[in-house]
Amino acid sequence: MPDLDVLKKMAADSAVAQVLDGMTVGLGTGTTGEFVLLALARRIQEGLRITGVPTSEHTAARARELGIPLTELTGPIDIAIDGADEVTRGTLHLIKGRGGALTREKIVAQAALRFLVVVDETKLVDVLGAARVPVEVTEFGWQATARRIGAKFQRRDFVTDNGNYILDCAFGPIQSPESLADTLDHIAGVVEHGLFIGMSTEVHIGGSSGVQVLTSSTTKWGQANLSPPPSS
Repeated sequence: MPDLDVLKKMAADSAVAQVLDGMTVGLGTGTTGEFVLLALARRIQEGLRITGVPTSEHTAARARELGIPLTELTGPIDIAIDGADEVTRGTLHLIKGRGGALTREKIVAQAALRFLVVVDETKLVDVLGAARVPVEVTEFGWQATARRIGAKFQRRDFVTDNGNYILDCAFGPIQSPESLADTLDHIAGVVEHGLFIGMSTEVHIGGSSGVQVLTSSTTKWGQANLSPPPSS
């Protein structure tokens, strides 16, 4: 099996190839996001003109190092490109947040006209839940919030860019991600969770035989292979 970094780079290059001159691009956080940044930097050196919206302070600093111009998020953006911890076949639901930036990542993904996900083939699953679900919670009363969540968890030993904690929660196989997401959304103290439901426009998967691109009938565009409207 090829090195996973090779597969991630292949998938990142495939997704970044869809970035057009003049676009505003959401920039993900994490190990896969690094390959996206490198691919964008190469294209900028070749003459591509874009502006990036970073999803973390780390990504912002790295983008500046690579010469990627940045802006703040003030409204809709053209495209966001980010990694994922798990992706389900068919629905393309995601678990994200291993990089600790899930709240900002979801804000940027929701603002994007197109949300492209970049993964290696080991991240494709039939049912979510082998990976823990990151849940960002307020520092105040976090133990009470954890009890309400009701799952075994590990609290990360750091504070997010938003000043909160992250609990990595083990729910086991998640038969209804929609129901779990709704439950977490209604728990006071939960800032955001790593279940990205029906948000992926397409997923670029690096594998031993090349890059496979999957689209979903359950994204916000409403049907498979439907191109998003042009940005204004």
